[in-house]
Amino acid sequence: MEYVSTRGGTGATDFEGALFSGYAPDGGLFMPQRIPSLDGDTLRRWSCLSYRDLVKELCSLFMAELVPRSTLNDLINRAFSRFRHKDIVQLSRLKDGLNVLELWHGVTYAFKDLSLSCTGQFLQYFLEKKQKHVTILVGTSGDTGSSAIESVRGQKNMDIFVLLPKGLCTQIQELQMTTVIEDNVHVFAAHGNSDEIDEPIKELFADVDFARKCNLMSLNSVNWSRIMVQIAHHFYAYFQCAPSLDTTPLPVVEIVVPTGGGGNITAGCIAQKMGLPIRLVAVVNSNDIIHRTVQQGDFSLSESVKATLASAMDIQEPYNMERILWLLSGSDSSLIKTLMERFSVSKSLKLPEDLHKKLSETLHSCSASDEEIVRAMQRCWEENRYLLCPHSAVAAHYHYSQPDSTPRCCLAPASAAKFQDAVLQAGLVPQLPPEITALTGMETRSTPLERGQDWAQVLREQIEATAQRR
Repeated sequence: MEYVSTRGGTGATDFEGALFSGYAPDGGLFMPQRIPSLDGDTLRRWSCLSYRDLVKELCSLFMAELVPRSTLNDLINRAFSRFRHKDIVQLSRLKDGLNVLELWHGVTYAFKDLSLSCTGQFLQYFLEKKQKHVTILVGTSGDTGSSAIESVRGQKNMDIFVLLPKGLCTQIQELQMTTVIEDNVHVFAAHGNSDEIDEPIKELFADVDFARKCNLMSLNSVNWSRIMVQIAHHFYAYFQCAPSLDTTPLPVVEIVVPTGGGGNITAGCIAQKMGLPIRLVAVVNSNDIIHRTVQQGDFSLSESVKATLASAMDIQEPYNMERILWLLSGSDSSLIKTLMERFSVSKSLKLPEDLHKKLSETLHSCSASDEEIVRAMQRCWEENRYLLCPHSAVAAHYHYSQPDSTPRCCLAPASAAKFQDAVLQAGLVPQLPPEITALTGMETRSTPLERGQDWAQVLREQIEATAQRR
C-alpha cells in the first residue's frame, strides 16, 4: 500500500512515511494510492466482529506488510486498554429511531481517543525500531489536544507541542491539556481562534529544512493514521444498525457525522468507496462551510468564525475537504493542486460543476443553530433521560427533522460531561464523573501566545530549545 499527496508533487511513500508526516512536502495531504474494495461476503463476515477487531482488519489492509499481524493486534489491544467500556464504543438505541453511537469512552471522553490511542502505539513501534525522536505539533479546537497528549505523555522519544485557543475551549477541555505535567508535553494558550492557530503550524511544516531537522510531525487529522482508524466507526455503525445482511443488495444505512475539520466524514467517504452501503450526512454548526460546499459548491470562508455551543466544530477551514475532493475527482492531483492553491490565496472557491455534482451525490448535509442544538438536547432528555453533548445534538437535530424511517446512526463525538455550559443553557443538569471533577484542583502549566507576537517564531525557538536540552 503506497500513499501519495493529494497535490501530486511528492513521491509515493509507505504507511510509515505517511504516519511520520504532517502535510506532505508539497502542501497536500497523504492518501492511499488505491482504496481496497470489499465484496458482500466480506462485509457479512465482518458484521460479526467487535469494534476492536474491525479496527485490526481495517488497519491491516492499509498498513500492508510493515507490521506483522500479531504485533498489530497487540498494538491495538494496548491502545484500547484504558477505555472505560468493555466494547470500546457503545450504541444507545433511543426513542423515535434515534441511534447514538457513543465514541467517547476513552480517557478524555472524546472520539479522538480512538484514533489517537492507536496512532500513539504505531508511532512508538516505529520509533523504537529506529531509535528515533520526533516532535509532534498539534493545533486544537478542543478535543484533539488532550487526546494527542494522552496518547504520547511520558514517552522519551516524543515531544508534543499543543496550541489551544484560549477561552474558546470549555474549561474542562483546557484543563485536560494544561494539567498534564510531563517533560515531553508543552502546551501553548493562544489568543486567537482555531483557524488562526493553524497558521503558524502550517508555516513550520512549510519550512522543509526545519521540519526535517526537528523530525516534525502532526497528530491533527491531517495525519493519515487518524483517518484510517476512524473508518472503523462507519463499519461498526453500519453493522449495528442495518436491519438485515441477508438481502442482495445489502441495505443502506444513513450515517450522520458531526464534523469540523472533516476527518470523520473523510473516513466515511473512504468506507463508502470500499463498498460499505452507507448514505453520509455531514452535520455542522453555524460555521457552515462544509454545508455550503455540499449544497452550492461554495467553498469560501465567512467573515469570521462564530462561537457556538458546539465549540469543537467552530472551524472555517476544514482541511480534510481536500482529501474528499481528491477522492471524488478520480485522484486528479493536478486539479486539486490548482483548486487548493486558488483557495489559499483568495479564501474563496467555486467548485467545478462536475466535481460539485459528485460531492452532492456522495454527501448530504445540514447545519444547526445554537437554538436548534438546545432544542435537540432538551427533546432527547425529555424522551430518553439521555444527555447529548452539543456536537452530538447537531446530529440529533438532523434526525428529528427527518420524517422518514431510514435506518440511521448518529455518531456521538463527545460526552456531555465536557460541555457543562451547553447542558446548563439547555436547562439540564450536568452529570460529572469524578475524573472530570478532579481537574479543577490540579496544578496547571501552559505558555501564553499573545496577539502581535510571531507565534511561528516563538514555537520555533521553543522546539529548538527543547531539542538542545534533550
